[in-house]
Amino acid sequence: MLSGMRVLHVHAHYDDFEFVAAGTFELWRRKLGKKFHGRIVVCTDGRSGHQFRTRNETAEMRRAEQERSAELGHYEFRQLLDPAGQPFGEARTLTTDLLAALWHAIREFEPDYLFCPPLPSDPLAGVHPDHITVAEAVRRVAYMINVPHAFLDEYPTNDETKSRWVRTPVILNTYDGYMAGANAFDLAVDVEEAFDLIAEESWCHQSQINEWLPWVARHQIEPTADLAAWKEKLRERFGRQARELGLPPNRAHEVFTVTAWGLVPTYRQLERDLPALVPEAARRQRLEARLTRSAG
Repeated sequence: MLSGMRVLHVHAHYDDFEFVAAGTFELWRRKLGKKFHGRIVVCTDGRSGHQFRTRNETAEMRRAEQERSAELGHYEFRQLLDPAGQPFGEARTLTTDLLAALWHAIREFEPDYLFCPPLPSDPLAGVHPDHITVAEAVRRVAYMINVPHAFLDEYPTNDETKSRWVRTPVILNTYDGYMAGANAFDLAVDVEEAFDLIAEESWCHQSQINEWLPWVARHQIEPTADLAAWKEKLRERFGRQARELGLPPNRAHEVFTVTAWGLVPTYRQLERDLPALVPEAARRQRLEARLTRSAG
């Protein structure tokens, strides 16, 4: 058994995590117990995504919803703050403050694995601007994770001659529902055993799944009466993802793509570390060849 695992999920919005990685976090927690340390970082304050609540009310409500989800999932939740200690608004613009804040958050937690949104390569793919900005920010800051003087203007230190070495994590991209038709993956994790908890955690986000998302009409979600009905809708959502990606339709899966933004792992490492990894020989061979090229 692994001696321990620190995993960081960086995403734009409250509720992004539950739809792409909550099951994998839960399987890790069940496998490793107290040796698993999971944290999510939300990069925006959530004020904009609502049609009848005020921005301040929306921000407060969405934060409270994420805190309830974190209690259920036994993971840590952090709001990303800029160097002045203030939350970010919508992340449509890549700024030095955003890069600095991510650098600081990653170095402070020092994860073994970091999950973040993907960057689309297909110009026909749909996108969410906040997701792209967060993905690009992670990619740009990845090399600087172990560059201790990178953002000392924003986060000064008393003695620049003493630096702390920080491991660079393996960085994996998650699935992104906004990139419908353009998603791909290297790794599939069977999270069927955690389906009920995924449903309960996502059900916490009432301001989203029963208010905002039905109104914005982007995810084909209608208001849902109760948790049992929500589980049926969530099952349909996993089914649509399975059809898009060619996965078995009768089980819930979370999928990830391995980047070379951070530490380039071996397949053996991924196989050892990720829980409930679904074996697939052809995909494994392609990934092993790519990782070998990336590692030089």
